[in-house]
Amino acid sequence: MAAVFDKLLGQDHAIRELLAASTDARRSTRGSASIEHSAMTHAWLFTGPPGSGRSIAALCLAAALQCTSPDGPGCGHCAGCTSTLGGNHPDVRRIIPEGLSIATADMRAIVRTAARRPSVGAWHVIIIEDADRLTEGAANALLKMVEEPPSHTVFMLCAPSPDPHDIAVTLRSRCRHITLTTPSTTAIAHALEARDHLDAETAHWAAAISAGHIGRARRLATDEQARSRRATVLAMPPTLDRPAAAINAADTLLATATEDAKTLTAEIDTRETEELRTALGAGGTGKGAAGALRGSAGALKDLERKQKSRATRAIRDALDRALIDLAGYYRDALLASLGTTASPIHPDKSDDITQIARSTRPETLLNCIDAILHCRDTLATNTKPELAITAMLTTISEHMRRG
Repeated sequence: MAAVFDKLLGQDHAIRELLAASTDARRSTRGSASIEHSAMTHAWLFTGPPGSGRSIAALCLAAALQCTSPDGPGCGHCAGCTSTLGGNHPDVRRIIPEGLSIATADMRAIVRTAARRPSVGAWHVIIIEDADRLTEGAANALLKMVEEPPSHTVFMLCAPSPDPHDIAVTLRSRCRHITLTTPSTTAIAHALEARDHLDAETAHWAAAISAGHIGRARRLATDEQARSRRATVLAMPPTLDRPAAAINAADTLLATATEDAKTLTAEIDTRETEELRTALGAGGTGKGAAGALRGSAGALKDLERKQKSRATRAIRDALDRALIDLAGYYRDALLASLGTTASPIHPDKSDDITQIARSTRPETLLNCIDAILHCRDTLATNTKPELAITAMLTTISEHMRRG
């Protein structure tokens, strides 16, 4: 098997399809086959739940397409593979939205880039992560290029599902669709042991509580602060049957999400600011250095706006992770109350969950889950987090007080 595809956990069907495509793509670039009737195509759509590896699958296919080894495609060792996986291949561009959406103007600029011929690789690859954040105008701008793509360009879109709410029907119909599934706990644990050199006990614990998300598992296994924030969130449900508990819980949840987001973005923000200031002359000793920095206010403000948008997105993403944890908690309690033997999402919280399951009716637990899912939908419409979170916890508190 091509080495680059080893990064995809539990996706054997997808790997076979991607390997066939990259093999046919290599033949077409060498003139021995045509792309028109092969496993290769110019537009791909990768869908699957969080943690299934949508962006990893796209990056692995990009590396296989750029592979220069005779042992390829996707040897994992040549300059094409390593530079693609390392994020510095000149012909592979990853679009990772840092704000709440991908604007039309941004997509038009990407489309113009996509029309260029590759500089060193065989293909010009455009990977659009979180393609569900495309605005209608941005999707239309992309559609025109996908309908008549340059012969040397490949688009790869990543979205949670092929549902019209996540990806426009017109875009979806022009892409080859690859569906990814949630990797098993065992597969994630083995990956943490092999790649991150974690001991078996820690790896299996992190895998078991990650809900199939290897990135989350890795972070929980290696970051004490991430474990602490999860513990704070999961300590809320037993307290929500008390008067006024919802307000305190909302404050705690928002503060925890904000702290989590700052942890993830602070290093990036600091590096970007320092790089821009250096590029604008900060620290220089020449005659024009001070004047150049004084005239850089506009560039610094633009960077501040970009970082503020990223922070907003990061907080909402952190809130969503917390909500998924809470939904998993009540799901475990519901299954326990019904006496099922399904695997729990939070096995390390079984004592608290069992206690709630014994004292709460199943319909109440189901109503709590509904409130959390409704809050996630509300946050997706850009409602202020403070309002959505407070309303959700108030609803849950009312249900829990009624039992």
